[in-house]
Amino acid sequence: MAKEQKEMSFLGHLEELRWHLVRSASAIFILAIVFFIFAEEVYDNFLLAHIKPDFITYNVFCDFFNLFGLDSAFCNVSFENNKLQSIKVTSQLMNSIWSSLILGVILSFPYLLWEIWRFVSPGLTINEIKRSRGFIFLASFLFFIGVLFSFYIIAPISIHFLYNYQITDAIQNSFTLESHIGLVTNMLLGVSILFELPVLIYFLTKIGLVTPDFLRKYRKHALVVVLILAAIITPPDIASQVIVAIPILILYEISIKVSRRVIKKQQKNAQKG
Repeated sequence: MAKEQKEMSFLGHLEELRWHLVRSASAIFILAIVFFIFAEEVYDNFLLAHIKPDFITYNVFCDFFNLFGLDSAFCNVSFENNKLQSIKVTSQLMNSIWSSLILGVILSFPYLLWEIWRFVSPGLTINEIKRSRGFIFLASFLFFIGVLFSFYIIAPISIHFLYNYQITDAIQNSFTLESHIGLVTNMLLGVSILFELPVLIYFLTKIGLVTPDFLRKYRKHALVVVLILAAIITPPDIASQVIVAIPILILYEISIKVSRRVIKKQQKNAQKG
């Protein structure tokens, strides 16, 4: 009888998880349908915005570098061939569907976190629930900061460089729709997830996989990795690499403080116990 109750309890959890997944998927698909309906506006004003010479970031960067007397390629932005190729019959349709789904995931991120929270919270204690009330807001805030940073900083820097990079005049750049949209959406998702670093460190510290001492010990290694990543995704000039590297390094330092705070709370609770 006890075994039957246990199995029913397990099956009940599976059923509950199923409905959380159904609601999460429904939210993504509903938003994806909206993005698909307004695909022209989404592409013109968002996904293809970076190949327009008057994109706001190019003007801001030009003024910023001029303020310090530095020459910048952003003051003379041009895309000689900004028409993307669609070389398959189904390319535009499938690309519109796929990009709508990705944007649906991005915009529904707070709701997805809330569904996860609803599934996990019954197994937490009252104190754990109180201490983690701001989790959804903080994680969502960091995520959308990452989206904005990717869209307004990393994407325009990278696209401007890649579109104008040419080994020799004998080679003509002619990019496909899939390659451009894939680059933009991968940046949006990748950088946004990267901005979740403090949240990730919080949970890794909670389960004992990471400590503040460990993070401090490998700070120099992290700096090297960040500079390498910045050099890969930005044009070969110091100013652009610094613009990309600084926020990531700030997140790393914040993660160290988060980890230290978690350890102090654990030690304090252990002393009380």
